[in-house]
Amino acid sequence: MNSIASTAARVIALSALVFSAALADEPAPDVLIRGIADDVIAAIKRDVKLTDSPARVASLVEAKVLPHFDFARTTRIAMGANWRRATPEQQERLTLEFRTLLVRTYSTALVNFRDQVIDVKPLRAKPEDVQVTVRSEVRQQGAQPMSIDYDMEKTPDGWKIFDIRIAGASLAATYRDTFAEVVRNHGVDGLIEQLSSKNRQGRPQAVNT
Repeated sequence: MNSIASTAARVIALSALVFSAALADEPAPDVLIRGIADDVIAAIKRDVKLTDSPARVASLVEAKVLPHFDFARTTRIAMGANWRRATPEQQERLTLEFRTLLVRTYSTALVNFRDQVIDVKPLRAKPEDVQVTVRSEVRQQGAQPMSIDYDMEKTPDGWKIFDIRIAGASLAATYRDTFAEVVRNHGVDGLIEQLSSKNRQGRPQAVNT
């Protein structure tokens, strides 16, 4: 579980930073991802000390990722059937804590960014499609390419990522078994407390059962 999440975090951290609220005209999802990913790579190359500062990296994640990521839906995927068992207040807390967990994961992974190259594939979708998958490949010298696919939905607020799949495996779903076991043993409040504890400690790994 932790290994899957850690591997996913390392390869998607840069590509997760793919959105900008400053775009006036909303481009196609693949164009959006490709353009912003290129911008982030350029920013890192311009400022070689950027990844030396976790606080600055975290600010970058907050600015670029959060406005265009549907964390509520991501949390619902991770919770599975247990989502319906949580009260609205618990759902809100779960979303907040899971959001913090993922942001910390991406920030830590981005600190370790070196020379990955992101190849975003042209999107094959109909103009009327409201849910699409943007496919990409992350390449690094000396390693096998890793496929990174973004599941996105068009909402009144624009295109939102609700899941990222690493080599076909859902990032959100990798937490499902772990979350389910914590809920089974400690209840929803127990899961919230474990997530909160991890976030307070500043460790971006998945919770342990």
